[in-house]
Amino acid sequence: MKRLVWMGIGVAIGVIAFRKISEAQSNLGPEGLNRAVGRLADGVYDFADAVRAGMQERETDLRAALGVESPAVQQRAAVAR
Repeated sequence: MKRLVWMGIGVAIGVIAFRKISEAQSNLGPEGLNRAVGRLADGVYDFADAVRAGMQERETDLRAALGVESPAVQQRAAVAR
């Protein structure tokens, strides 16, 4: 009975090890590297967009608080005159 239990444990460890090795192998290949770089680039672009949106929102808030018009609004007003 003990041998059967230990054999089952050994088989389970072998299956888990095989899955981990095949997963690592797919992540280390060119396709895995491309996926990782793509995810990283998407994350950087998303972060940059969020920062730009936050900067624009804060600039709008500051301009409204200070009563200053943006340069684009001033140029449109000058052209309209």
